[in-house]
Amino acid sequence: MNPLHTEALDASPPASQDIDEFYAAHARGLVLQLYAYTGDLGAAQDLVQEAFCRALPRWERLRTYDDPAAWVRRVAWNLATSRWRRSRAALDFARRQREEHVAGPSPDRVALAAALAKLPPNQRTAVVLRHLADLSVAEIAQQLAAAEGTVRVWLHRGRAALAAELADVREDNHG
Repeated sequence: MNPLHTEALDASPPASQDIDEFYAAHARGLVLQLYAYTGDLGAAQDLVQEAFCRALPRWERLRTYDDPAAWVRRVAWNLATSRWRRSRAALDFARRQREEHVAGPSPDRVALAAALAKLPPNQRTAVVLRHLADLSVAEIAQQLAAAEGTVRVWLHRGRAALAAELADVREDNHG
């Protein structure tokens, strides 16, 4: 091989080595800057990596700039700002979705739920299946593996307990 040709190669390191050195010299400082800006080390590292990834295909042109680090820094900061804006927009959207005004439960519904919670489980189950699921006594008996007479007793006792509990609530609210 011609010694002059070898010297020419040695005088100008390959672009990949150039960017490796450039990365080693600037990445840490840029991560620290973006960490201070974002408050998230992982995000700062991701942003710097993305900025250097965008610099890589442009490296031949960027290396001729007076300050290629300024270009990478600007890209990283722009990425951080874009990420922040997207996050804020997503958060605003999520807040708007949660702000749907759905009517809360009525006082009667709250009282009914509280009264149902006080019933023994078998009575509560029978009442709910009969009056909310609209099942017949026979269907409830089959589902609960109980005799129809037992289901009738559970329903009778459950309705009586609910009536007493709801009467107490009405008296408290109106008395």
